[in-house]
Amino acid sequence: MSRKGKSITLSLNEEDKFHLESLASDFGFNWGDRPNISKLIEAIAVQQLIITPNHNWTKERIDALNRARMALIDAGELEKALLIAQLLLEGCELNHPLKDHLKQFIANPVIPWRIHLERYIRQQQPFHLSYEDASGRVWRFSIYCAELVIHEDRQYLDCWCEETEGNQDIAELRHNWCLRLDRIMNAQLIPLRFPAWRPQLDTTLVELHLFDSLAHAYYSKTNQDELSEWLEDKPETCRVVRRISNSFWLIREVLSYGQNCEVIFPKEIRNRVKDHLIELWNRYNT
Repeated sequence: MSRKGKSITLSLNEEDKFHLESLASDFGFNWGDRPNISKLIEAIAVQQLIITPNHNWTKERIDALNRARMALIDAGELEKALLIAQLLLEGCELNHPLKDHLKQFIANPVIPWRIHLERYIRQQQPFHLSYEDASGRVWRFSIYCAELVIHEDRQYLDCWCEETEGNQDIAELRHNWCLRLDRIMNAQLIPLRFPAWRPQLDTTLVELHLFDSLAHAYYSKTNQDELSEWLEDKPETCRVVRRISNSFWLIREVLSYGQNCEVIFPKEIRNRVKDHLIELWNRYNT
């Protein structure tokens, strides 16, 4: 007795056929070891598979979600970062580099050296760190004090190292390094026995004068500022004395304040700010 049924004929170009066969394979609709488009269509017809609109997420939305994923990684929230990665892969079309990166992240979400790094910091265990950065350059440090901190929404390892070669900070802070974690590619960590863990990074005091609206709007940084007061002999001027461990971030902050902030001392940092302003002036007058 013959089986009665209905058949349809699809006119597909090779690219469309390839995509449908890929979908059939992804969802397990095969005939033997080959993907079967007919089974895929039947599954859609009986609502075993549900078709939903392609929302065509904007580049801005994709970038925002990916930045949130990276921030969660920096904060140690790997499970939440994995959820966002899965959402990006399932919810929109991605460019191939990002898609491949997310797939690799989902396959290997835990960075082994990061686990050891956090353990050494908690245990105050000096360690040797060697790594290759994003540009392929190899760095080697003997670290005797370290902390994970956030600078401008990215996570860094602020650390005191025996090595100073290549460090361009002022002399008092030249043992301090600031390493961006997401640029560390292949890190190797080895515990060191001597000398002992240092209680803190090297620091130095700086004096800033804030003027006009900035002086009134400024909120003292309680973990850094040692003094914040109005100057009696200079109206609308607030004097701030702050302890810093890295002049790079201070100079970036000062430059963002424009004419409303002046570095008084140390002289070397004041001169570096002046050099930045001269370079800026020259660029705009070329």
